[in-house]
Amino acid sequence: MTSPTMWKNSPHQDVIAGLRAEISRRLTGTDMSAAERDAQVSRLVSQVLDQHARDSLAGGRMPLDPPDEKFVAVELRESFSALGPFESLLRDRRVTNIFVNGPVVWVAHSDGSKHQLPPLFTSRQEMIERIRDIAARSGVDERRFDRGMPRVSVRLPDGSRMFATLLAREPSVSIRRYALLHTSLDELAAKHQLMDPVVRDLLTATVRARKNMIICGGPYTGKTTFLRAAAKAIGPGERIITIEDTDELALDQDPDHPDCVALQAREANMEGEGGVDLAELVRYALRMSPDRVFLGEARGGEVVPLLNCMSQGTDGSMATIHTSSSKQAFTKLMVYAAQSEERLPFDATAPLVGVAVDFVVHLAWSANNHHRVVSSIREVLHAEGAEVISNEIWRPGPDGAAVPAAPIRAETVDELAAAGFNPDLLRGW
Repeated sequence: MTSPTMWKNSPHQDVIAGLRAEISRRLTGTDMSAAERDAQVSRLVSQVLDQHARDSLAGGRMPLDPPDEKFVAVELRESFSALGPFESLLRDRRVTNIFVNGPVVWVAHSDGSKHQLPPLFTSRQEMIERIRDIAARSGVDERRFDRGMPRVSVRLPDGSRMFATLLAREPSVSIRRYALLHTSLDELAAKHQLMDPVVRDLLTATVRARKNMIICGGPYTGKTTFLRAAAKAIGPGERIITIEDTDELALDQDPDHPDCVALQAREANMEGEGGVDLAELVRYALRMSPDRVFLGEARGGEVVPLLNCMSQGTDGSMATIHTSSSKQAFTKLMVYAAQSEERLPFDATAPLVGVAVDFVVHLAWSANNHHRVVSSIREVLHAEGAEVISNEIWRPGPDGAAVPAAPIRAETVDELAAAGFNPDLLRGW
């Protein structure tokens, strides 16, 4: 049995604490931008370390040797940075996910590998205080992190998502990196091998033809990135409303979408007031005259107002959902509708899905786990009783990537052709 991982053993804590206090004193009362503050912290770190070396020599003590001085400098800079020890990890563009389970640290890389790193914090309390500080800087109304609110989800300055909880044996943090904030379906196909050119052109046309789409897949398969990329096919004159628990799509910050409003759910305060859930936000969105509504992730009762939205003229809307196959998306939608306040039975939800959803796109990892792929595309036809009837027009091939499987309805091909798709690409099926 292996011994438990210990918290970070940080030497020279007294020195670090003293120098940190001196830097804090010199920063007090200053009014600077984040970039100016970071630059000033770097200057002050150098200054206080030089002064510490001089004081040590004058007092007959040995100054810090170069490796220890470098260690102390890093500790000081991290203590004043917005993200603390997470910042250096996020500077590595290969890092896609960071998992911190108390003293245990894992990072996942873009090549699919996963590595354990040394502890980032000296104690449980230090870790909790850093999470609170990050939450306080997140720019949202109220993000507590304590026993009364033992979880927090925030968007970091680089667009990454951080979720932290106190509901495990040790504080736990998961950071999801979104490296492709301003990508397109063209880029996902050409640079990231997500799909072949025919699938790319088909999906681009479905967006331009204002087809409602459900984007599904397992964890870390790129659903949010795909939705963000698909939105690039939308003209700048369209009004988009995005709805999320945590701001991840960031379409309102994309100059290609000048008329975009990002709505974010809010938890109730300590008095149980002020909470706004996703279902309510979907209803709000319908009052804001949207051309399209995008739901960042469907996982509950919000699917009912979403499906109503899609079937009432807000064509071209999209949502993501966690599933293990394209067909399972229908079951998940019906289960969530049954759990909603409307308590819709399956035989009531299936017809709603049949008229609201046009296409389902499933994302997965390739067979060798080296990259993500579009693995399946379904065209929704109609509903029969409690079952949604669809055609899997692209199905998973030997390597996991989608291959042609069934013809698209003639009327759908005509609509896609009017949106720029070349029907000749489908000949020979």
